[in-house]
Amino acid sequence: MQNKEHWEKVYSTKAPDSVSWFQQHADTSMRLTKASGLDRGAAIIDVGGGASTLVDDLLDDGYTNLTVLDLSAAALAESRHRLGARSDRVTWMEADITRAAFAAHSIDLWHDRAVFHFLTTQADREAYVEQVLRALKPGGHVIMATFGSEGPTQCSGLPVMRYAPDELHAEFGEVFTLLAHEEQVHHPPFGTEQQFIYCMCRKRST
Repeated sequence: MQNKEHWEKVYSTKAPDSVSWFQQHADTSMRLTKASGLDRGAAIIDVGGGASTLVDDLLDDGYTNLTVLDLSAAALAESRHRLGARSDRVTWMEADITRAAFAAHSIDLWHDRAVFHFLTTQADREAYVEQVLRALKPGGHVIMATFGSEGPTQCSGLPVMRYAPDELHAEFGEVFTLLAHEEQVHHPPFGTEQQFIYCMCRKRST
């Protein structure tokens, strides 16, 4: 289970653009979302997307069935404030992803940038994958971004996992077909570099 108190403190005491994972625009995530070929009414969830601007860009591009899940109420409040009246067009979930309640086969695309790598126990990772298996429709897509094998060993004072693309795919198993993967060098606000990997997988239809 993730540490809610930790993340509430982070988002209550730091500006959204001062944290290491900040992106002005989630360009890689947007490009992969479009590459999935889903229509603009597809059900998309951004896991750990609390203060991320991905939801802004998805709305700008015409996507209409969006959910943002985060452990931190403060992070979600930041996005709702930023979006103003448009926030009513988004479903907001304050929850631990390993314990959240999802309807079976209710999601077309599951996006996660920088949550999964905080799950350092096998039990939490297995619980997460079970959530994906339950919630994602047959043929649905997963876009997963984590620190790469040469990425940091800690983030926000917490230990993290690092993955090569095949290792990340293996966490999800043969039910998922790896469609694409790529590396991104992320530049945090304080001038360093972080290696991320992005994997896009599709859940088997049967």
